[in-house]
Amino acid sequence: MIKKRIFISFDIDNDGGTKHMLAGQSDHLDSPFEFKDNSVKAHLTGDWKDKVRRRMDNVDLVVVLCGTKTHTAEGVSAELTIAKEKGKPYFLLAAYSDKQCTKPLSASASDKVYKWTWDNLKKLIAGGR
Repeated sequence: MIKKRIFISFDIDNDGGTKHMLAGQSDHLDSPFEFKDNSVKAHLTGDWKDKVRRRMDNVDLVVVLCGTKTHTAEGVSAELTIAKEKGKPYFLLAAYSDKQCTKPLSASASDKVYKWTWDNLKKLIAGGR
């Protein structure tokens, strides 16, 4: 099976633990994806948006992890905008099953936030949306 390379966009200040859990699922024997790259902090040297653009050149798919404060995460919103500009397929994934998760401001009204289960994740990565 050829694994899809994914970029994980997430709110670094609030959802780092969930990003590690998602990246860790790429280690499963039946995982349909490999973790390639993830969000960067805006205060890194240079133009961080250019760095994200280059990183997205090397992925097949962008997964946007949505937490409780994602609507305030400017970096996640910018990364989703970049993914759209580059024509990268993406989907929004609820980082928490027991909390109200919000979309980044750049999400489209029609973008659905999907429930994070292993079976659901595999379907979403395969293009089932």
